[in-house]
Amino acid sequence: MGKMETSENIKNKKIFIAGHKGMVGSAIHRDLLSKGFTNFISRPKSELNLIRQADVEKFFEQEKPDYVIVASAKVGGILANNTYRAQFIYENLLIESNIIHSAHQNGTEKLIFLGSSCIYPKLASQPMKEEALLTGSLEATNEPYAIAKIAGIKLCESYYRQYGSNFFSVMPTNLYGPFDNYNLDTSHVMPALIRKYHEAKVSGSKTVTNWGTGSPKREFLYVEDLADAVSFLLINANAKDIYESGITHINIGTGEDLTIGELALIVAKVIGYEGSTVYDPSKPDGTPRKLMDISRLHNLGWKHKTGLEEGIKKAYDWFLKNVNN
Repeated sequence: MGKMETSENIKNKKIFIAGHKGMVGSAIHRDLLSKGFTNFISRPKSELNLIRQADVEKFFEQEKPDYVIVASAKVGGILANNTYRAQFIYENLLIESNIIHSAHQNGTEKLIFLGSSCIYPKLASQPMKEEALLTGSLEATNEPYAIAKIAGIKLCESYYRQYGSNFFSVMPTNLYGPFDNYNLDTSHVMPALIRKYHEAKVSGSKTVTNWGTGSPKREFLYVEDLADAVSFLLINANAKDIYESGITHINIGTGEDLTIGELALIVAKVIGYEGSTVYDPSKPDGTPRKLMDISRLHNLGWKHKTGLEEGIKKAYDWFLKNVNN
């Protein structure tokens, strides 16, 4: 994949980041700003509700963004995915459909859609290659969310196949960092563990109980590394080369995983919690393992920079300053 343009050529292009206030969108915005991009457009939710087709159509007709990054989604952990199944499939289908279609109608030059590693089959071969998509059954607890994300991938591919649109998808692994969701009812595993161990330390609790068995393996990417990867692909990748190489998207991750039990020990160490940890096997584990094959991204010349313990320290510092006060 040869360079399509340099950042010098595109830094003045009009960029719309859907979900610019969320953990992922805000990280991408900060990263692009740091690289000299200046022309960002946004609207408050009162003016641009992404699940309302009329709002999105009006926005694109008025602004006609050159570059679009779809980082907006309804997201959550196992409990939220399993509880709000209708909302997760309905809202995510609407968000992506509205944006991708309006981008096509208004001549957007490049669009990057962000999915999730949960798109892969529950028992996919590890590490998961891009080609594993749609080769097996999904994890039941987050199937509605995964199907919505798969639809987004296929929307981008279909607009390329029918219209030649330069729209493609990237699949991040589990993300964490600034502006994460620390609500224990709806959060993902990393922020949930940070909050649990912090509260146990503060309260003097001698035991922390975590969901499941602690045996599933997961991969974690610091969100600022994800943002750097998206910026890299905005400059260096294009739809034609991705689709013509036989894949529909590019994985973004570290290529390294560990068990939830091992992760919990690192989180406890960073926070300074000295009690014990037990597991509740009556609660679901989710997919046994989700490790990304990131050889394609490495071959393009990008690699993550933030080690896991370093990233957890940064995330905990942000939590102390912004959530726990």
